[in-house]
Amino acid sequence: MRPETPSAKTVRLEVDGWPGHRAGQHLDVRLTAPDGYQAERSYSIASAPNEAHIELTVERIDDGEVSPYLTEEARHGDVIEVRGPVGGYFVWDSDPGGPVLLVGGGSGVVPLMAMVRQRAADGDNVFTRLLYSARTWEDVIYRDELERLSAEDGLEVAFTLTRSQPDGWAGHSGRVDAALLRELAPEPAARPLFFVCGPTPFVEAVATALVELGHDPTRIKTERFGPTGG
Repeated sequence: MRPETPSAKTVRLEVDGWPGHRAGQHLDVRLTAPDGYQAERSYSIASAPNEAHIELTVERIDDGEVSPYLTEEARHGDVIEVRGPVGGYFVWDSDPGGPVLLVGGGSGVVPLMAMVRQRAADGDNVFTRLLYSARTWEDVIYRDELERLSAEDGLEVAFTLTRSQPDGWAGHSGRVDAALLRELAPEPAARPLFFVCGPTPFVEAVATALVELGHDPTRIKTERFGPTGG
C-alpha cells in the first residue's frame, strides 16, 4: 500500500488468472462481512496494462463501506473478491486520430493516469496534455510521477487548484471552465480526442463547455462518478 495524498492510497493486487486490461478500465471490488453482508464498489485501474500486477488508487470516504478497509485495514495476504476488467469505451487508443486532452477532477485522474503510464510504456509520441483539477496542491495524486513524466516523456501537464494555492503558485487557479479549456485544448480543426473523468457535475460542465467551443461531441469520452458511500 502506497500513500498518495492525505486521503488517497494506492493498493496493489495480485489476481490469479488475470486476463489483462486496457488503460481506462475499472474493477469491481466486493467485500463480505462475517454476517454475510456484502458491499461492492468500482475502482478505476491505475496501473498500465503491461505491468505484472494491478494497482487501484482509492480515496478514503470516512463513512464508506469499502474505501476505509482498502486504505486503512487491508494487509498483505488478505483475500478479496474482484470482477473485471470492466468497460470498453473509456479506454486509451495508441492511434487516437488526433491530439489528446485528458481532463481529470480529483480522483478522476486515476484512469487517466493509467493512460499516461501506458503512453509512456509504449513510447507513444502522440501529443497528450493532462489538465488536472484538485482542491489543493496536497490533494494532487501522483504529483511526483506526473512532474517526472512531464519532464522526461513529453507529456504536458497543467494543474488548476480550486480551493487554495501555495505561495508562488505559477499554475492555474479555479474551476475548469470554457476559458481554461479554450487555452489548453487543441483547436477543433485538429480533431482532438478528449477523456474527461471526475464527479458528475465536473464532467458535465467540461463536456458542455467543449461542445460550446466547437469540439465534436463524438470525440469527447466521459466517465463520471457520484456519491456511492465509498
